[in-house]
Amino acid sequence: MSKPIVAIVGRPNVGKSTLFNALAGEEISIVKDTPGVTRDRIYADVTWLDHSFTLIDTGGIEPDSSDVILSQMREQAQIAIDTADVIIFLTDVRQGLVDADSKVADMLRRSMKPVVLVVNKVDSFQKLMPDVYEFYNLGLGDPVPISSASRLGLGDMLDEVIGHFSKDLEEEDEDDRPKIAIVGKPNVGKSSIINKLTGENRVIVSDIAGTTRDAIDTNVVRGEQEYVFIDTAGLRRKSKVKEELERFSIIRTVTAVERADVVVLVIDAVEGVTEQDAKIAGIAHERGKGVIIAVNKWDAIEKNDKTIYEYTNRIRTTLSYMPYAEILFLSALTGQRLPKLFDMIDMVIQNQNLRIATGVLNEIVTEAVALQQPPSDKGKRLKIFYVTQVAVKPPTFVIFVNDKELMHFSYTRYLENKIREAFGFKGTALKFFIRERKGQ
Repeated sequence: MSKPIVAIVGRPNVGKSTLFNALAGEEISIVKDTPGVTRDRIYADVTWLDHSFTLIDTGGIEPDSSDVILSQMREQAQIAIDTADVIIFLTDVRQGLVDADSKVADMLRRSMKPVVLVVNKVDSFQKLMPDVYEFYNLGLGDPVPISSASRLGLGDMLDEVIGHFSKDLEEEDEDDRPKIAIVGKPNVGKSSIINKLTGENRVIVSDIAGTTRDAIDTNVVRGEQEYVFIDTAGLRRKSKVKEELERFSIIRTVTAVERADVVVLVIDAVEGVTEQDAKIAGIAHERGKGVIIAVNKWDAIEKNDKTIYEYTNRIRTTLSYMPYAEILFLSALTGQRLPKLFDMIDMVIQNQNLRIATGVLNEIVTEAVALQQPPSDKGKRLKIFYVTQVAVKPPTFVIFVNDKELMHFSYTRYLENKIREAFGFKGTALKFFIRERKGQ
């Protein structure tokens, strides 16, 4: 399911990170021990009532001089306008309304995106309400008073935010065409791959500029099957700062991955897997998407009979947390193995939607338990009562046990491997939840 994206914009010291952390809870949004996955939290999942959305932090601002602040705020606002469905514009009742707020408010108003104007640090509604009214001057509607530090008013603010989620946003799912995001660093050949795929299938219907977000969605028909390719290419903006740019492209990638069923991570054969590739792969893994690693420019590599084997091992080592990812060596330039990409996408989608009957699943698990005894601690042994699959995309399983504490990560991984041996599940992550059942 495609989740709405909400971005926070605001001047330095108005409390953006306090708000981000208050909404994201203590859940660190990025896999803790995944090597190579970024530690700074650019995004987090938030659920309010029965809506869930992805919250994006558009980046810090270096308080240098007021004109630098304004230009960096504009950059942030631009990122938010490009990628978010709803924008939270955060201001500070103590600093009052400042010039930079008004200038950014103009940009946000012109964007026609829904904006929720939030006034932070209102620790006492009675005392400070008169100061909140000043923010009506921004022309962004009713200011919502909150205090992130004391967690006051957050519910009213979230009600406003979800009030802007359009029906199509949350119902976008009814479009059951497979969605494929082509992601990767700049210049690895993402657009060449898309051009080759659409060119060879000349039945491309039209380029629909992504309606709410500006990645380009391309319709491709192959045989009877229609696909939507989400292209994150051409998303380079002129930016003075390399970090800003990298953060920017990662935010773009998060929004593309969020909408996709399968993520094709394109890496440059000559360069190998870079740190940014590992970050992007980590996002797809954490989102439970189907993953294909497409090694492009394979024609440019000197090869002998061991090259593919050695190269595959290098990728597997760097991305050790996603051994299920499929790897394809191709060349957008010569078209080598490109047709195979479709077959692989079809296979991964099939695996993402695979449902295993509870009876069959438990036969496999019973056999696995017989082969390797579950761990025990202080004389108490882990008992596995049964396992059932509760969802697809990604396939998600609940394991019922006598004591959650005894279920070590390594044993869950052992069961996962056995399930994969039996049913394949190539190209897709699997999720496992451990639940306790007392009195058995």
